[in-house]
Amino acid sequence: SRISGCCVDTRARVAMDDPTSKPPRPGTVCIKIEDDDPGYPLEMFCVPRHYADDLERVIIPHGLIMDRTERLAKDIVNEFGQEPITCLCVLKGGYQFFHDLIADIKAIARNSDRSLQLKIDFIRLKSYVGDHSSGKVSVIGGDDLEELRGKNVLVVEDIIDTGRTMTKLLSTLGDHEPKKVRVVSLLVKRTPASTGYRPDYIGFEVPNKFVVGYALDYNEYFRDLTHVCIINEAGKKKYAAD
Repeated sequence: SRISGCCVDTRARVAMDDPTSKPPRPGTVCIKIEDDDPGYPLEMFCVPRHYADDLERVIIPHGLIMDRTERLAKDIVNEFGQEPITCLCVLKGGYQFFHDLIADIKAIARNSDRSLQLKIDFIRLKSYVGDHSSGKVSVIGGDDLEELRGKNVLVVEDIIDTGRTMTKLLSTLGDHEPKKVRVVSLLVKRTPASTGYRPDYIGFEVPNKFVVGYALDYNEYFRDLTHVCIINEAGKKKYAAD
């Protein structure tokens, strides 16, 4: 099959089947795209003509992204209940996923008659230059992080690659003593360079390929592509940084 189903261990699968059991361990439940997955031909989808020669294949169609996002929203609502959440969107690549996820969270809460207050904020991350001892990242934009003290925080990211940046961000957030921090990422890449970090909620686990679309970019291009695709070598050369 194109998709292997869920990358879960036995305990996680039992937990999904039995509503009385404890929830799966963080980072164990996702849809896994196998390394040898053939994907889908570009001609089967509406792909912008200006990118037609720059992509290898579609690996996650937009409709599948939307369905998976809705399920992630449901899981997040179930965990937080009616407790207020401060939602941090990591820009730039996370904006489309963030928009759709928050819309689903609000719809699920509204249709279940839950009172779930959301505070929205946007941040960008930059590693400190020349400071190897602190292990921190610089958070650009957004409100004062001190306002997160005692609050529930949901960090929304587009893709986890090695996990180093997110680990540093979590350390930085932890300095301000929030009540709870959860991370949801649309994608997690299988890469030998990974630190082993897994976010609490994962949409898809993808091969160690350069993926673009659904706001993920290659040198600021491809953000306007609806599906998640693999860029080909011609595309990398065409849009290489000056």
